[in-house]
Amino acid sequence: MKKQSIILISCDHFEKDLTDDIVKAIVHEFQHPVVFKEYDFEISNFYFPGRRQYDANKILKEVSEMVLPGSFKKIGLFRVDLFIPILTYIFGQAFLNGNTGIVSLHRLRNELYGIKQSKTILNERFKKVVIHEIGHMFGLIHCQNPICVMRSSTYVEDIDQKSQNLCAKCKTEIGIS
Repeated sequence: MKKQSIILISCDHFEKDLTDDIVKAIVHEFQHPVVFKEYDFEISNFYFPGRRQYDANKILKEVSEMVLPGSFKKIGLFRVDLFIPILTYIFGQAFLNGNTGIVSLHRLRNELYGIKQSKTILNERFKKVVIHEIGHMFGLIHCQNPICVMRSSTYVEDIDQKSQNLCAKCKTEIGIS
């Protein structure tokens, strides 16, 4: 029986080596095929001038309403600063046990924190956040294992400390061996 595809939606421009790397990581972690699609997304509709950020709840809803034939799970990739009303910023968000998620690399950039720019670190962080949000879509909640990708991450240092992989317990919970 053919497994359904996870759709990776580029809602901004991302380098091909980064998206290829993310696709490989998703296939490895979740054992589902991944389809990469570029999408012309009008992001300005979600800008909140009072915060100079973009409303992640509204973006998530918009992505969830995208009709993409054959999509089992879909995750939108962005470059903007995301927020939800109860938090100053977020790296990503997904519907728990749902089919939609979003992530942004904006807050993952070293230079935002006064540190030397690193494309390698940025790409690794972005990949971990994508895998984390897809984990939520598969029904996983935050894990207590300090190196599991499903551990909660409030700061980029939290992301740096964990691996890009699900721990054995999380894999078992979603039926991956």
